[in-house]
Amino acid sequence: MKPSASKKHRRIKYQLSLLLSIVIVIPFGYFIRFSQGPLPGWLNDGLGSVAYEIFWILLFALIFSIFASKISPLKIASGVLIATCCIEFLQLWKSPFLETVRSTLPGRLVLGNTFVWWDFISYFVGSFAGWLWLKGLRTYFYSKSSP
Repeated sequence: MKPSASKKHRRIKYQLSLLLSIVIVIPFGYFIRFSQGPLPGWLNDGLGSVAYEIFWILLFALIFSIFASKISPLKIASGVLIATCCIEFLQLWKSPFLETVRSTLPGRLVLGNTFVWWDFISYFVGSFAGWLWLKGLRTYFYSKSSP
């Protein structure tokens, strides 16, 4: 019975680390994206998109860790990458429904409003960084020598 309690304890610590990571990534992403500092605007947008990708990977990892069995970090990162690339292509479609959704702040934050080829680079970099982040957390909390 003790190994099962230890396994549950590790899962809870992993979930809390995912939640803390999300709490850190969200303001960091917004700060970078909307910063008026010395970086050029395109770099702020690119780094903000990297944080956006990492956020979605962490969020889905948290959801899957609560409601489903373990799903590999690679599958989560790949799924988020495919979804965000599809959303980027969706920005080319200017249907009245999508334009109405994009006119709201949540719609603009999730769907975006302008198709940019360069965003794909940020999505790939962000997915890779998110995959590394998840892999690191999983290794830390689920390896045999972890606390």
